[in-house]
Amino acid sequence: MPALQAASVRPLVLGGLWTSLEVVATTGSTNADLLARGGPEGQVLVAEEQTAGRGRMGRSWVSEPGAALTFSVLLRPVAVPASRLGWLPLLAGVAVAGAVRSVAAVAATLKWPNDVLAGDRKLAGILAEQSGDAVVIGIGLNVATPAAALPVPAATSLLVEGSAVAREPLLAEILRRFERWYAAFREDPDPSRTGLLEEYRTLCATLGRPVRVELPGNRQLAGLAEDVDADGRLLVRESGTTSVTPISAGDIIHLR
Repeated sequence: MPALQAASVRPLVLGGLWTSLEVVATTGSTNADLLARGGPEGQVLVAEEQTAGRGRMGRSWVSEPGAALTFSVLLRPVAVPASRLGWLPLLAGVAVAGAVRSVAAVAATLKWPNDVLAGDRKLAGILAEQSGDAVVIGIGLNVATPAAALPVPAATSLLVEGSAVAREPLLAEILRRFERWYAAFREDPDPSRTGLLEEYRTLCATLGRPVRVELPGNRQLAGLAEDVDADGRLLVRESGTTSVTPISAGDIIHLR
């Protein structure tokens, strides 16, 4: 796979939110690297290979070197109330899904909170981590991974979905979309007024379908995923009840 050409991406994205874009051949985790490095908001770190990449719930993220977009961004959203910080990984999901639709012409959707799907299979994962006033968001998107190299049957790639695209325009479009949404949200952290909530609802494949939620502590609930609230929580109406349960953390299984 050809190496990612950062020089072709930098002129397209630097100058606003994004202050630097660095590509390294290999590292353990771009999230861990940016958290350890600190420094100003707007750093972007891309790795051709991650040896200790992580996903949500402590899972590992595996990708073939050069076949995926694996990168992290450093934010310092000091003006955003703590109750709304949970929107940042959802915002990232909106940026990734929108960019995939625009650049790769694949009808990407979101599984709450921020898995990016193509059909029922996972195309990208997003992990947000916080330390002090810094929030690092890591994104792993399968771009050119062949079917035989995908780690699990539930995964897919843009190549498998019939779209052979270069990583550079995808990265640039994700960063552009992220910047637009983040700038608006940082200025007014109300997802309804900024349009973020409506855009998320439009892209979210979880809403309106029966789900099973696997909660911390080996608990479960099943019901209809009705909506996402202003704090980014999934609202699930359990079978036989008249009230909704807000879910702030948990694994979602789409039921047929």
